[in-house]
Amino acid sequence: MTTELCAYSVEACAVAVRTGVTRVELCASPWEGGTTPSAATIRLARRVAGIRLCVMIRPRGGDFCYSDGEFRQMADEIRFARECGADGVVLGLLCPDGRVDAERTAALVAAAGEMEVVFHRAFDMARDPFEALEAVVGSGCRRILTSGGRNTAVEGIATLRELVIRAAGRIEIMAGSGVNASNARLLASTGVDALHFSARGWRDSRMEFRNPRVSMGGVEGVPEYAVPCADESVVRQILAELDR
Repeated sequence: MTTELCAYSVEACAVAVRTGVTRVELCASPWEGGTTPSAATIRLARRVAGIRLCVMIRPRGGDFCYSDGEFRQMADEIRFARECGADGVVLGLLCPDGRVDAERTAALVAAAGEMEVVFHRAFDMARDPFEALEAVVGSGCRRILTSGGRNTAVEGIATLRELVIRAAGRIEIMAGSGVNASNARLLASTGVDALHFSARGWRDSRMEFRNPRVSMGGVEGVPEYAVPCADESVVRQILAELDR
């Protein structure tokens, strides 16, 4: 089973290498579900030997219906990732009516050149998963990251099974969202080509003085003094289950 770690840092890329994860999806902004990482992060991640590197191309959080300016930005970010030596890019575009924006997706696939292109969980926000499947296949993407249109892959497991059948080898189906050691084997049994997980843990801040009255992002519940990280022990537990 191919495995992919959603990595929010260069450190997480190193975890992927140590544990034997097949590839990483490099992102920023975990609280927004992932956005394009910084230029320096992409360069440093590419220097980590032994990983296949896919870079998130998402100019902002929120929906996946992009302006012309945002679309041009995505094309520029793809070119930069290619210049850095990334193996793939991860993106997703929708039309206002909930269909996959197949025309602009195909244009970004062309901009990616030899890199793999993954259509991310924007797929799960489309109006019909099977209509979306055909649109993504037609756009030339290599694989789809999906939870089967639900919050977690386990909740969407019936749709995942059907997507595998309908894809019929034309495109890879990768299950993601809520993947952990307790459900990895169940999800693998659907016939998906890969499992995607973040194995998210928390590293406590080194700050001794802590101001409880300020939230830098202005959003309640987001910890100011904890840093999200890839928990190596959780990654190893998932991989161990898949090797059973």
